[in-house]
Amino acid sequence: MSQMALFASAREAMLADDERGRIVYTSGLLPAEVAAAWFAELRDAVQWKTQRRRMYDRDVDVPRLMAQFGLPPGEGPAPAAIHAAADKVVAVTGVAFTSVGLNFYRDGRDSVAPHNDHLDEIVEGCPIALLSLGATRRMTIRAKAPRKRALDIDLEAGSLLVMSYATQLHYVHGIPKTRNPVGPRISLAFRVRPALDR
Repeated sequence: MSQMALFASAREAMLADDERGRIVYTSGLLPAEVAAAWFAELRDAVQWKTQRRRMYDRDVDVPRLMAQFGLPPGEGPAPAAIHAAADKVVAVTGVAFTSVGLNFYRDGRDSVAPHNDHLDEIVEGCPIALLSLGATRRMTIRAKAPRKRALDIDLEAGSLLVMSYATQLHYVHGIPKTRNPVGPRISLAFRVRPALDR
């Protein structure tokens, strides 16, 4: 695939930019055919894992599949789409991400509850970048304190959402369940992890 095929007609929207953090959504970062090819490769090539977590005094299945890869991709075996996606996201953001976490939402029953990233798992001052592949899913972003800004963003295939470090202090984000018919989605969450956590 040529380098030019990795670039699309991107449209950037600034969703927040103040003392509580910066949130930027870029739709159309990848051409539709590239996003579809990467989705298909990751769906089939990644060794997806299930997890169980303790909630309300009982163990429950995490309602999505997950995987994790270290970056740069040369540090270990990873599908070619991981290499290509990392190169693209690093080029666009200028951030030397060290890790990518994948979430596979198989249908509308899969979700992630509102949360902020664990601050001990990301380097202070570094953003988080979320690349979306597959079906469009709605993300909710809610401020924790008064002036409770609320954002609902439909994350489209080939889009990138970048949240500054400060947003993890002041906002929670999640992908709610939906009863509407929706296809599978894969998100790639790029982070800069502390050296001992890679």
